[in-house]
Formats: sequence, structure tokens, C-alpha cells
Amino acid sequence: MEMYPTPPSIEGLTAVVTGGSRGLGLLMARELMTRGCDVVLLARDGDELHRAVGRLTPWSAGSVRYVVCDVRDKDAVQERIDEIAAENERLDIVIANAGIIQVGPADSLGTEGFHDAMDAIFNGTLNTAFAALPHLRRSPAGGRLALVGSVGGLLAVPHLLPYSCAKAAVAALAEGLHAEESPHGVTVTGIHPGLMRTGSHLHARFGGDRRREYAWFQALAGAPVLSMNAEHAAARIISAVQRRSPRIVLTPVAKLGALAHGLAPATTTRVTTAVGRLLPSGGGPGTAEGIEVQAQDQAPTPRFRGWLGVLNERAADRFNQRGRHDGTGT
Repeated sequence: MEMYPTPPSIEGLTAVVTGGSRGLGLLMARELMTRGCDVVLLARDGDELHRAVGRLTPWSAGSVRYVVCDVRDKDAVQERIDEIAAENERLDIVIANAGIIQVGPADSLGTEGFHDAMDAIFNGTLNTAFAALPHLRRSPAGGRLALVGSVGGLLAVPHLLPYSCAKAAVAALAEGLHAEESPHGVTVTGIHPGLMRTGSHLHARFGGDRRREYAWFQALAGAPVLSMNAEHAAARIISAVQRRSPRIVLTPVAKLGALAHGLAPATTTRVTTAVGRLLPSGGGPGTAEGIEVQAQDQAPTPRFRGWLGVLNERAADRFNQRGRHDGTGT
């Protein structure tokens, strides 16, 4: 069992979470509130944000409000971050979490899929970081910036290549900024989760053989051994940000995969190649959101997949994933 020193208090600090309206972003916001932070959620969907604030209000150790913002819009992000810092007279913690997930063979997602992933995940993270850093440098508590990557950014995952490429860029940005911002008193934490039960399969976009791609992703994302309880993950992440850790990798499988890739990259590539051969092939052009694929699901829908996915379906209900969504988040 891992033992960590008690992290310093963050009570009374102002925190911003992008992609904070659902899933992991919502849970990280809740965790910040329980530790006494005043939290501002950023996302594209105002209705979803409104529902998120309703879910978070009972966690009243800290306050919460929301601002509608598309993190891909550099000028809008700068304006919203500046406004938040001015209204609160400080900005202490920023977590760049917004993003998208696309599942399917690379050729079915096409170059457009890669551009979309880089725009939503990497450019959104970059815009958030650069808008926040001047304010974080002035934080009386010492600013904390957290960039949410993925184990998919530490080693390439078949049928998640746009996501992996964008998250790899986020991982490099987190490491580089951690080094460059240290003289300014700002710490940057790279966050690399493995599979978590957040209900994110409902808002992932599926290409190729959509039903079969949805089937494997939904099942693995909810599998009890392979995936992690998202509430526990959020608590671990916020503690790492409090402790100013440079990096955290979550889930034993993700840690093992990242370690194996670092020690034996050629062997790891052979393993992922073998896994890739087991994944679906074929299918038509274009993508569909998971919630649409689920609604059209027909036989075969194996009982085993339903059993594996039940925890993830429950997470979707609890973490604000069921409402209609057209924005970005994790």
C-alpha cells in the first residue's frame, strides 16, 4: 500500500477545472470543494454545466460556479481566465481536463479525427495553460497547474490513435512546463490515468464498425480489475496536485504498461500489435457518439459485456453523463 505525507491545505484557494461538467472533471471539482476550494467549472454546454453545479452544491465546504467556454478558442479562454482571476482576486489551481475520445481504426477516423483530437485535447490544454500561468505565478499560495494526459499518451493504444497522439503532446507539455515554471513558483503536474469508470463511453465517438468498437470499449472501461473507481482516482489526483507532484499514473495496469514501454518498447509494441489484431475491422465512414450507438444496439449484445459494463453505466448516471452533450470533457 502506497503511503504519502499529508498534503498541505488548499482551503480557500481558487480553482478552475476545464471539462468540469461531467465525468472525471466533475469529480475533481467535487474533491477540490470538499477540501475547501472555490471552484469554477469551464465547459461548452451551459445546460450540462448548470446540472453539474446542482450536483456539486451539496459539497459545500467550498463554493462552485460555472462559465461557458470553448477551450479551443484561445481568445475566449484568455478572457474567461482573466475574468475569474479578477473576480476572485486570485487564481491558485488550474486543471486542464477538457478533451474528446475517438475510438476506431486510424483510417476510419482519418486525418480529420487527428486534427480534431489535437484541437480539443492539446490546443485546449495549451490555451488553458498559457492563459492561466501569469495568474498562477502571482498566487500567494504558489500556483498549481495540472494537465490531464492519459496512459494512452505514454504508449500508443490501437484504435485510440488520435487520442494517444494528442495525449502524448500533453505529456510532453506537462514535463516541459514543470521544468520551466519552477523558478516562478508554479508546479505543473502531469496526470496520466488508465481506464476509469466515469461513463465516458457515452460521449466517445466511434468509427469503423461502430457497434463492435463500442462493445469492446464499453466493456473494458467498466471492467472491475482493468478500470478504476473514478471517485478514488479524483481523490488521488487532487492529492498529487496538493503535494505538487510532477507526475501521477493511475491504475496498476496503466503503471505496468508505462513501465514496460519504458524498459522494453519494442516488446511492448509487439504486444500492442497482437492486441490490435483482435480489435474490429471494417465498417463505414464517419463516427457516431456512444450514446447513439447504444440506442441502436442490437444482437449480439453478449451478457458478459453487459455484466462488465454495469459499473460504468452506473457511473454515467452518477457523473452527469446522460444529458445531451455537444462539448468537450472527459
